[in-house]
Amino acid sequence: MNDFDIIVIGGGPAGAATAIQAARGGASVAIFEKAPIGRDKVCGDGLTPRAIGALQELDIDLEGIHKITGLRMIAGKTRRELKWPTGGSFPPFGAVWTRKELDSHLLETASQSGAKIFYETEALPEFVDNKVIGVTNGSEKWTADLVVAASGAPGKVARMLGAERKTDEPYGLAIRTYVESPRHADEYLEASLAMRDANGTPIPGYGWMFPTGNGTVNLGVGALSTMKGFRKLNLNTLCDIYRDSIADEWEVGPYLEKPRAWRLPMTSQKRHGNGWVAVGDAAGLINPMNGEGIDYSLESGMLISDLYLKDPQTAPDRYDRIIGERFDGFLRTGRRFSFLIGHPLILRSGLRVAVSNEFMANMTLQVMGNLVDSSTPGAAGRVLRFADKALATADPLLRRTRAKK
Repeated sequence: MNDFDIIVIGGGPAGAATAIQAARGGASVAIFEKAPIGRDKVCGDGLTPRAIGALQELDIDLEGIHKITGLRMIAGKTRRELKWPTGGSFPPFGAVWTRKELDSHLLETASQSGAKIFYETEALPEFVDNKVIGVTNGSEKWTADLVVAASGAPGKVARMLGAERKTDEPYGLAIRTYVESPRHADEYLEASLAMRDANGTPIPGYGWMFPTGNGTVNLGVGALSTMKGFRKLNLNTLCDIYRDSIADEWEVGPYLEKPRAWRLPMTSQKRHGNGWVAVGDAAGLINPMNGEGIDYSLESGMLISDLYLKDPQTAPDRYDRIIGERFDGFLRTGRRFSFLIGHPLILRSGLRVAVSNEFMANMTLQVMGNLVDSSTPGAAGRVLRFADKALATADPLLRRTRAKK
C-alpha cells in the first residue's frame, strides 16, 4: 500500500493548489516543504486577474487583500494607465498579496482540505527501475502513485528528474525589497519599461512598484539574459538606480530589508515522466515578458489534480499534452521576442511601439497581465498566433544574432 496517492515536493502556490484540489477530490496528499512554517518567498507579490480567477476557482477567501484595478506603464516620457479588461475570462481586478501571507493562507487551506504537511523536510524523488515511486528524506521514505515537483527554480529535484532549464533558452533574474510610501494604497501596478544600467545600456526588463496596501510598496527590477553584458549586471546597483528614479514621485523611505534576488528559469527540459510531473516554476511556466508565473502555478497544480482524480494512470501524459496546448505557443513566442529586445536599438523601438497608441498599449497590457494564451479570442489571440508563426520562421536568425554574452 502507498503512504499517499500524491506527494507534492514544495509548498508554494503550485504545490498548495495541487494539494487543495486533490484532497478535496478524495485523494490522500502530502506536501513536503523544506522551509519552516511561515517562510517568506522572494517575489514581486503581484497577482494578475488570471491568478485571481484561479484563486476563486480554488474557493480561496480573498477578503482583505489589496485589490489592483490596472497597470501603469511608463516608457520614457510616455505614460499610460489602463484598467484590467472586463467581460473576459478573468476577473476585472488583480491584487498585491505578499508571498508570506499568500503561501501561508494556501497551505492552511491545504491542511484544512485534508492534506498532510511536512515542514522543514527536504524531500527528494525515490526511483525504482526509472520510475518515481515516492520521496526520501535521509533514511525515511514515503511512497505515492504520483510525485508532483513543485519545487520552484531548478535545484536537486530538477537535476534528479532531468527537468532543469534548457540552457540555450533565455532566463531572467530579478531583485526586490520593500519601502514605505504614502502611495502604498495605490490601485495600479506600475511598470517602468525603459530601464538602463549604470553604463546607460538599455535593459530588456522593467522596474516595478507594487503597492501592498499595508504601508509598504514592493520595489524591484528584473532583466532578461538576452542583453549584452548580462552576466556582469549588478542587480543591487540596478535596484538602487530604479529607486532613485522614482524616489521623489513615490516619496519612498529607505529599504526596509536587504534586496533579495532570484532566478526565473522560463523553461524545463521535461514536465513529466514515469510517476511524476512538474508544475509551476518547476515546469518552466513563467511568462518571459513579465517574469510572472503564480497564475500558471495555480492552474497547472489544479490541472494535474483533476486529471489524476479522473485517471491516475494517464494523468502525467495528459497533463503534459494539455499544458503544451495551452501555454507552449505563448511562452515560446515570449522567449523568441526576448532575443529581439536583447538588442538595444530594437528594444528602444519596441518600447515606443508598445505604448504608442491605445491598441498597442492594450496588447501590452494583456501580455503583461498573462491574459493571453493559445485559446484567446479576438485581436489579442490573432496577434499572438501571427507572432508565433513569424518568430518561428525568424528563430534561427534570432539565435545567430543574439546579443553577445
